[in-house]
Amino acid sequence: MNRNNTEQTDKPSMVQIVLSVMAAFLGVQNDKNRQRDFAGGNIKIYIVVGIVATILLVLGLITIVNLVLP
Repeated sequence: MNRNNTEQTDKPSMVQIVLSVMAAFLGVQNDKNRQRDFAGGNIKIYIVVGIVATILLVLGLITIVNLVLP
């Protein structure tokens, strides 16, 4: 019974997933968080968050370039 509670608490929250993806973008993910992500995370969620973050980054860069260049 305690094992189920431990498994539920080991799963990263959505905020932790987003922070992990952002840390991976910057290359500063620490070992503790990396192990948590691989042990309790669902790979599909990380892939979706990574794709959304990449799209937002590209759109942000395009917007900045269009604002700077007339």
